[in-house]
Amino acid sequence: MSYRALTAICGIALCMLAACSDYNKVLKTSDYGLKYEVAKQCYAEGEYNRASVLLREVIAMLKGTEDGEASLFLLGMSSYKAENYDAAAEVFKKYYESYPRGIYAEEAHFYSGLSLYHNTPEPKLDQTATYQALTEFQNFLEEYPNSSYNEEAQRLIFDLQDKLVEKEYLNAKMYYDLGAYFGNCTNGGSNYQACIVTAQNAISDYPFSSRREDFAILILKAKFDLAAQSVQEKQEERYHNAIDEYYGFCNEYPESKFMPQAKAMYEKAKRYVEN
Repeated sequence: MSYRALTAICGIALCMLAACSDYNKVLKTSDYGLKYEVAKQCYAEGEYNRASVLLREVIAMLKGTEDGEASLFLLGMSSYKAENYDAAAEVFKKYYESYPRGIYAEEAHFYSGLSLYHNTPEPKLDQTATYQALTEFQNFLEEYPNSSYNEEAQRLIFDLQDKLVEKEYLNAKMYYDLGAYFGNCTNGGSNYQACIVTAQNAISDYPFSSRREDFAILILKAKFDLAAQSVQEKQEERYHNAIDEYYGFCNEYPESKFMPQAKAMYEKAKRYVEN
């Protein structure tokens, strides 16, 4: 039975019961069978929060019965459609861990990732939730390589990776913008060096990112500015490093919109080493 079949069952409940407007009366009853049927009706009517409340009251009683699986999955879907994504992710994970071969296991695993996906923050914030969603989708693809959800899961993985790339770009840009400010540097390091390492790691981790060129020009600028602010005995070597970076940038991005900036830095570095 699929999620669509479960929805159909909820639809049938509409024909069997009184309106979900009897919800307050149903809350007071000790008839768990009735509460479950009304929960399905509330779900079918779009009353997802009401459905969730009723289902949380009955799932323990239904565990081990023929309705145990369906009620737990329906609780996950109710929480998801109510946009209570934390609760939804928790329930879906509980479902596929409790019923790894259950009739809704595939859907539960996918919707667990989808719930986590909806809870990911904007790139400038901590990305722990993004890593969690990414891991969930990757595990889903490994578990269900032929799933009809795979195309959507892969698309969402790319979205999550883009968010992580953007976070790394903001970090690298922050280091570059701090520049010669030494207040946050330790062990003799510099913000420019931190920028270079962060950007290089991002290119290595996400080689096909649309931000690759932005990272590349940031590395070149950071190497040039690092050379410019260095003590004299280190300047020549660091300007040579900047020149080498320029040649690499030109080879990879000969038509780059950043080429005027790159050439200007190259000319300054070249004049220094020639003199």
